[in-house]
Amino acid sequence: MAERAMRPFWIHQLAEYLIGVALIAQGLQEKDPVVPAVAGVLVLLNAAIARGPLGAFKWVGRRLHRWLDLVVMVVILVAALQPWTPVPPGGRLIMLVILVPLGFLWFYTDWAERPGRQQRRADRASIKSEDVGRSAGRMAGNAFKTIKKKSQ
Repeated sequence: MAERAMRPFWIHQLAEYLIGVALIAQGLQEKDPVVPAVAGVLVLLNAAIARGPLGAFKWVGRRLHRWLDLVVMVVILVAALQPWTPVPPGGRLIMLVILVPLGFLWFYTDWAERPGRQQRRADRASIKSEDVGRSAGRMAGNAFKTIKKKSQ
């Protein structure tokens, strides 16, 4: 079996923003917009607090965001199926349908944390200044030893 293709985290965040806006827009079309709109705000907030390229607040890392995604999906499922708050059938249907792209998005996302800027620059550098300094020091030391030996 082939390995699954992992999508970059920025695609995950962008899709969550779009899904959240779609839920809010759909909720506002309904007679009772509260539950679908709150579900959309929850998805938007979850995307905004993630530490990623499109994160607005960057409060939580990608590992925690991964589990928060599952919590959000369960909350949307419960909100769509709960009997005590009135939700129009269209709102229930859209919340259940939205779970499919959220699930695929979750499954195909690369959750690896990106190293910091200093680490990326250090990894990219072919010759480090410390190495140059050590080499220059060794060469100067060897030259001094050679000159000292010849003068004795």
